[in-house]
Amino acid sequence: MRTPMKLTIADDAPIGNEWIYEVKYDGYRVWLSWTDDGITLTSRKGKDLTPKFPEITSLAEEMAPPFTPFTLDGELVILNTAFQANFTLLQQRGRLRNKHKITDSAHHRPATFMTFDLLNNVSDPYKKRRNDMMQIVDALATGRIQYVSTYDDVEAVSEDVFTHHGEGIVAKHKESPYRFDYRSKQWIKIKNWRTVSAFLTTFQPENDYFGTGAYKGDTWIPIGKFKHGLTSEQSETLRSFFKDRGNKKQGVWHLPPSVCVDIACLDAKEGDLREPMFRGFRFDLDPHECTAEKLKWDLSMFPETISFTNLDKKLWSTYRKKDYLIYLRSIAPYFLPWMNEKKLTVIRYPDGIHESSFFQKHLPEHAPDFVGAWVESGETFITCQNVEALLWLGNQAAIEFHLPFQKAGGTHPDEIVFDLDPPDKKDFSIAVIAARLLKHLLDELEVHSFVKTSGNKGIQVHIPITEGAMTYKETRTFTEALAKLLIREQPDLLTTERLKKNRKGRLYIDYVQHAEGKTIIAPYSTRATPNGTVATPLYWDELTDDLTPDLFTFPTILERIKTMGCPFLYYHQAREKQPIEIMKSL
Repeated sequence: MRTPMKLTIADDAPIGNEWIYEVKYDGYRVWLSWTDDGITLTSRKGKDLTPKFPEITSLAEEMAPPFTPFTLDGELVILNTAFQANFTLLQQRGRLRNKHKITDSAHHRPATFMTFDLLNNVSDPYKKRRNDMMQIVDALATGRIQYVSTYDDVEAVSEDVFTHHGEGIVAKHKESPYRFDYRSKQWIKIKNWRTVSAFLTTFQPENDYFGTGAYKGDTWIPIGKFKHGLTSEQSETLRSFFKDRGNKKQGVWHLPPSVCVDIACLDAKEGDLREPMFRGFRFDLDPHECTAEKLKWDLSMFPETISFTNLDKKLWSTYRKKDYLIYLRSIAPYFLPWMNEKKLTVIRYPDGIHESSFFQKHLPEHAPDFVGAWVESGETFITCQNVEALLWLGNQAAIEFHLPFQKAGGTHPDEIVFDLDPPDKKDFSIAVIAARLLKHLLDELEVHSFVKTSGNKGIQVHIPITEGAMTYKETRTFTEALAKLLIREQPDLLTTERLKKNRKGRLYIDYVQHAEGKTIIAPYSTRATPNGTVATPLYWDELTDDLTPDLFTFPTILERIKTMGCPFLYYHQAREKQPIEIMKSL
């Protein structure tokens, strides 16, 4: 049986006009074969994955490709973002046997086939095969089969992979043929390593694995094992050290915390290191400096261009600046797209949320060059386009991030937002009722909508539109019309009365807030609430009677996204699908 062409691993990417660069996704290497009989999925080891991924194979029943047969080479993935895949969920899917569970999983977290090659004419140069592949995928026009984007600039792909915590980069020679059962030096893989520190704990002579640990409080916990990356001299030194200083129990050498090392890996979880590689001894570290907290920081991959200050300062009663920065670095792939090309207003809390705060929208003179600037009418505004800028603002204790409805320099909105503001947090259930009613109206109009908590006491419903499709006057007419329809449905619960004293305990539908110069809290921004709640994107079916914003605090959001995905993942694609003429006619 033939196997796919393999990549050669390297520490650095080759540079030159003859190379192109791609994101390396963390998934299953798969051949997708499409014939008149349907689609089959075959792993690199020849395993038939066809029954496991009905969301891919059912495409053969829904559409006709430009020609058959053809075979695509690529990665089968479950995407978190456009550049980051969730390998843990993919493994769980691969182990499923029950057909109902497979179907349910395919519905809630569907897989995507990210293709990078066409195998019909393997002797053609890569650039020719790729062009042919793109024509097929474009003709299919389905989100379930996509082609991996290419870059001419290695720095650009490196920035995207770093920001999104991607697996790595692939460099491919434009003229390379496809050779089965072969490891090619014309396809180069560069891993996006995280480097973590730990102390040595065990050595297993039977398989040459060295165990590591880190302190968690007064005790230590296992971090994971490694065996690769050592030179023969380093390996022999470690073996001798364990035999001289350690104790042997049941065939395993044990060592008290004394020697620290750096290990490169792709992740660390539950006492296991993903693809660990020895990187070097850390004689400058005391074992007590190797902690579970440091491990979490190291896995976050902070840029070396920023110096952080006062990391132990309490910004919330129970959360320090360090905790907040780890959140910002980890949420960056989901957070940064909302700030793209927009002027930013932050609320800073230099001494924590219980002390004084102030708004900031102008760029301070001391800001580093990587923080974006937008000059307009003699004023310089803050923009945030990259991880460095986001973390610099976080280090300045910027807790809340507020965004306008139009891009910098623009005069028309690129989204419409309904702000559903109940009288108090205990009345959040009224916001749920209002959001459900609004969803029903929008569905009747075939308007694509998205919902999030405000992070405080209310709910916000977002409607993406193409910039220039509607003026602010037109969006105001649209929002006012829907607000009146909602009030007609529930006059005892809802109102558009601006004065709080006249609302009489009713929820305020703030359609006036959607206007030029106004702002709304950004998705995934934290709020200055006692427990660190977040403006959290939701799936519509999560709007249940027992929903509360206190469920969504920044320590919980990352695991939520990894498990459930981002409900706003396809937000930007929805812009082109809106029934603008119907919306204008209300």
